[in-house]
Amino acid sequence: MASKVNAKAASVLNKDDLIVIGGAGGFIAGSLARYFHEQGFTRIRAIDKKPLPDWYQVVPGVESLCLDLSDPMNCRKACEGAVEVYNLAADMGGMGFIERFRIECLRSILINTHMIEEAYRAGAQRYFFSSSACAYNTDLQKDPNVRALAESDAYPAMAERGYGWEKLVSEMFCQEYWSERGMKTAIARFHNVYGPYGTWDGGREKAPAALCRKVIEAKDSGKLEIDIWGDGHQTRSFMYIDDCLTGIDMIMHCDDLIATPINLGSDFLISISDLVSLAEKIGGVTLKRTHDLTAPIGVAGRNSDNTFIQEVLGWAPSLPLEEGMKRTYAWIEKQYNDRKAGKRTVS
Repeated sequence: MASKVNAKAASVLNKDDLIVIGGAGGFIAGSLARYFHEQGFTRIRAIDKKPLPDWYQVVPGVESLCLDLSDPMNCRKACEGAVEVYNLAADMGGMGFIERFRIECLRSILINTHMIEEAYRAGAQRYFFSSSACAYNTDLQKDPNVRALAESDAYPAMAERGYGWEKLVSEMFCQEYWSERGMKTAIARFHNVYGPYGTWDGGREKAPAALCRKVIEAKDSGKLEIDIWGDGHQTRSFMYIDDCLTGIDMIMHCDDLIATPINLGSDFLISISDLVSLAEKIGGVTLKRTHDLTAPIGVAGRNSDNTFIQEVLGWAPSLPLEEGMKRTYAWIEKQYNDRKAGKRTVS
């Protein structure tokens, strides 16, 4: 069936069409598996290299396989019979991870290289690649009062080392598979996705989850202090997971966006200091602040220009940051308390 500008999977696919999701043991892809399952799709194949007990979400009724998708034969097994393939598999995390483990981030190019080829060989109708705002030219992100980044700002290329360059090159693969082989591909540049069922501890977490956890830890310990990475002036925009899932669905099924990178993020810019204040407000506490000026902080500022997505889809992420942070804080607080009680939790 032909896609419409505002089409979604529910209006394009049959409920028994096979949807394959790479990286489904992680935050966004695991949430995407649940998203499609709740819409009534009966054949969803979820893939991740982590052992099943370590997945953030294992959705009942979804075929969940433990496979390393950097191996081409595993990609072939994953994509067999697929109608649509969503590749969100990558070694990544917050700034603490992607600045310290650039080789691991770069190696994710193997995943997309093999997945898109095997999706093509399997006759998949559409292929989604999760790119990142880290693909944007870092020279444009040296001021906390950064202008919002438009899709054209990826070139001239000067992506973030490691993770950003992997995303930029993988985008090219998606564009060439459409140009040369006629395979419909979709490319979304994510801007800082957060929410429940995301990483909140261990080094891969992003700022919203890390700050919620630090506030919760400070309240629990009675040591009312918080350590902030950098001087707190750096700025970002943050997108709630539900907006991200809706955006993935719409971008994937819009023929006007085939092989066209597009921002998927909030355009509400906030400093890390103000994000700390928001976490404190939700936690009902005021903390003494210290600053680790040696910690990884990434670029000085980054925000999403949503002009293009609004023009094409008539939609953009819209959940207010305070509401999303309240939901995230409540979930992390429960995880924290469950861990203290000796229960198994998402890390």
